[in-house]
Amino acid sequence: MEERTVSKNHKLVINNRKTSLVTGVNDVLSFDLNEILLETEQGMLMVKGSDLHVNRLSLEKGEVDLSGNIDSVAYSDMKAVGKQSENLFSKLFR
Repeated sequence: MEERTVSKNHKLVINNRKTSLVTGVNDVLSFDLNEILLETEQGMLMVKGSDLHVNRLSLEKGEVDLSGNIDSVAYSDMKAVGKQSENLFSKLFR
């Protein structure tokens, strides 16, 4: 059988810096009260703040609901993250 990957649309909605809905999420890589790291269709998404919580997670739909005090949101390219970890490992095992 032929395997097809369906790319999800990515959307980020922040309401009053207290709640957020993110779609197009592939994975939640890490989260704590001060930082949430998501892998999205558009790259890595880092949400920083305080008292952050993942209220709803549906990887089948690619949706995440967040709440807390959102201070910043930053994207990084997935390829750049892979190169950084590759460089770290190559330095460790020289």
